[in-house]
Amino acid sequence: LAESPKKEDLVYAGTDDGLVQVTEDGGGSWRKVATFPGVPEMTYVADLAPSPHEAGVVYAAFDNHKRGDFKPYLLKSPDRGKTWVSVAGDLPARGTVYTVAEDPGRPGLLYCGTEFGLFFSHDGGKRWVQLKGGMPVVNVRDLAIQEREGALVAATFGRGFRVLDDLTPLRLATPETLAREAVLFPVRDAWAFVPRVPYGLRGKAFLGESYYAAENPPFGAVFTTYLKDELKGRKKSRQDAEKEKGKKGEDVFYPTWEELRAEDREEEPTLLLTVTDEAGNVVRRLTAPAKAGFARVAWDLRYPAANPTQLKEPEENPWSPGPRGPMVAPGSYRVALAKKVDGVVTPLGDPQAFQVVPLGTSTLGETDRAAVLAFSKRTARVQRAALGAAEAAKEAKRRVEHLGKALLDTPAAGPELRAEARRLELALADLDAVLNGDPTLARRNEPALPGLVDRVQNVVYGHWSTTTAPTATQENEVGTAAAGIAKALETLRAIDRDLDALGAKAEALGAPWTPGRIPELKPD
Repeated sequence: LAESPKKEDLVYAGTDDGLVQVTEDGGGSWRKVATFPGVPEMTYVADLAPSPHEAGVVYAAFDNHKRGDFKPYLLKSPDRGKTWVSVAGDLPARGTVYTVAEDPGRPGLLYCGTEFGLFFSHDGGKRWVQLKGGMPVVNVRDLAIQEREGALVAATFGRGFRVLDDLTPLRLATPETLAREAVLFPVRDAWAFVPRVPYGLRGKAFLGESYYAAENPPFGAVFTTYLKDELKGRKKSRQDAEKEKGKKGEDVFYPTWEELRAEDREEEPTLLLTVTDEAGNVVRRLTAPAKAGFARVAWDLRYPAANPTQLKEPEENPWSPGPRGPMVAPGSYRVALAKKVDGVVTPLGDPQAFQVVPLGTSTLGETDRAAVLAFSKRTARVQRAALGAAEAAKEAKRRVEHLGKALLDTPAAGPELRAEARRLELALADLDAVLNGDPTLARRNEPALPGLVDRVQNVVYGHWSTTTAPTATQENEVGTAAAGIAKALETLRAIDRDLDALGAKAEALGAPWTPGRIPELKPD
């Protein structure tokens, strides 16, 4: 049963014995339609979808699978059910159609749910494309479009709901658009807030599998890209060319050593997304897959994390949000798309502008937001120095431990050099207590003052999880940490100089290699 959204009292009813009944006066009188081109009689009327654009247009899906007929029956009437034409186009010959919908944002953009997945058509049903991107090959029983958010909701036979959060790319993905090398689609405004974690952990936390909870849409600004052809490196290009030659029966020759060496040293191709603020300053760089087709990347509305660089992604910790930077201030931003192939960055298409909008409950004025951002950036600078100092101290400890062992294994090294190594080792232990707290007290559950790293990390954890102004305590903690870290860095630099000097003496005596120095080869 479906009422036209364009004309009041125009209602369509479909029955299980293959009839469509039409009333144009709100049920006062009905007109029966019993035959449809290409559709067997008595075929179950699975769905009726009046057009959101034209009052006289209605779509109908028919289901005849109970008779062993799995053909897709999908029809359109331009005149309130009086005449019908098929819009099944090139849908798979085996795949019953259960539901259909027309996009309210673009006439002729159709969606249909079948036995084997979800499809869409740009041209009113002549050509259909299967929607994938995480959508399984599953029986799709119903479709609904949330007009305000521009979202498509699909209900499946497996009692699941799948949501395509933004239909903008499909609405704009015309053949002319998809003929381009790459496309960056318009970006919707992004709400600036801190996502709530109601159970202390993400998702269902400890509530168990019997508790139902679905994932929220990606937080932040969501960028949708389209790539016509996969970005291929030398190796992938060569392998694909070899496959084509093999299919044609042509000879395939082993690549030269120079070609293989170039392949081994080549960077993986990737798409780059660069976010800039109103002044053109780079705020964040993100990567997107280099595969052909559509892809989505979500920016969390934060500056890059100031944590020490890691070449491997850290394992996800359910107790911690992980490395993150300060949240940007609301305002205007732009994102630009580029490709990086063999180290060369090439811009693609036009940048897209978008807004970062504060949630309606925000109580901070423009001046306050600027002050909050300034404090967050200062906190990030102190955090960078604190975490960097802690890692540098670990590296120095590793160096001095190796030097101590190497000097012990060097016959020409006197006890004074080993004593110097021991002095540096103790100095680093004192520095570690300043940065990370007294380990002697901590191991024995005794009260101890927080280290400088903990002071600034507590502010990061507490203040960056809100959109409010910092407290006086947080401001004091950052000030205390900044002053302490400045002194700690001076101490660390002095230790580093002494380590270099000790390493030079060890090298002169022919000590085995240790981290932090390059060995010399003395002439015969």
